[in-house]
Amino acid sequence: MDRITVGLEVRPYDVLIGQGVVGQAGVLLRPYARNGRLLIVTDTHVGQHVLPQFAAALQEAGLSYAAHLLPAGEGSKNWTELERLVDWLLSEHVERSDHIVALGGGVVGDITGFAAHIVKRGCHFVQVPTTLLAQVDSSVGGKTAINSGAGKNLVGAFHQPALVLIDPDVLDSLPRRELGAGYAEVVKYGLIDAPEFFDWCEANIDDFLAGDAQARRYAIARSVEAKARIVAADEKELTGVRALLNLGHTFGHALEAETGYSDKLLHGEGVAAGMALAFRYSVRRGHCTASDADRVAAHLDKAGLPTTLRSAHVDTSGEHLVEHMLHDKKKSGGTLPFLLANGIGKTFLAKDVDLEDVAAFLDEERNR
Repeated sequence: MDRITVGLEVRPYDVLIGQGVVGQAGVLLRPYARNGRLLIVTDTHVGQHVLPQFAAALQEAGLSYAAHLLPAGEGSKNWTELERLVDWLLSEHVERSDHIVALGGGVVGDITGFAAHIVKRGCHFVQVPTTLLAQVDSSVGGKTAINSGAGKNLVGAFHQPALVLIDPDVLDSLPRRELGAGYAEVVKYGLIDAPEFFDWCEANIDDFLAGDAQARRYAIARSVEAKARIVAADEKELTGVRALLNLGHTFGHALEAETGYSDKLLHGEGVAAGMALAFRYSVRRGHCTASDADRVAAHLDKAGLPTTLRSAHVDTSGEHLVEHMLHDKKKSGGTLPFLLANGIGKTFLAKDVDLEDVAAFLDEERNR
């Protein structure tokens, strides 16, 4: 089992990664169970495929539990489901010393973490991510949120988990499309500041997607190590270091908004298209070579991910997509910073981007 520590000054925590972790959940979570009982939040999909094994592990360790099931999908990150979840926690007599377990993908982790932050002015929670995207990204770092009519993740808080348990074996039940969407976030870490990891991704993508246990565990551990390092350096995005994790997200969130945050474009697919766009826009501005941008797009294409507006199912004006960007929570002082690249592994934060130029670029991209 790999143990990676997120070294925050206040309340550092561990991320445990290993095959069969779900089957060991009872032993691992016993110290977090008040009076031998845990409150679990999951969704209807995970409730069918993972919860039975997870619950059996708890019961084998002498723990009891109660579970709340959310409807599966991004649509559950809303005020209505948050209210239902908080009401359920209160009906179960949740206490501030409790550790609420988020068993699921990014949606479950986001809404559970936010509920844990606000109920009784703050409870603890544990992340047990069951999708690749959540394992390598959203379960680590303490960003919690729900969506609103104005955009994605605009209502939320920083609330760090007490522990993260990652079992690569649960990925075997993921649909191929979900796995690919998560893989986009793996590739991101190579593109940010680890060109050698991007080289590894290029060399091992077939094994990873085919289910090779060693390749998956290595990729997850490298991704978590990268995120833990960045989060420890800038927990709440105050210095700009953590902003590097948003590579592809400004473009990607605009694409998600245009497709209605629906299954038409999964979050990881939006990030993949956003990264390809960020590299091509970097070429337009003279920051990196076209060969680097082509290399990134080719790798994402091989993973079955969208790299153009057309493949992301978006056909609208650049001006309209920029309007979506204006709701971005990273906007500050009237300006919107962009993550661009001087090359593979050389991402930087650009604060001088002209949104009219972005709109013109996106109009040109419609013909790709």
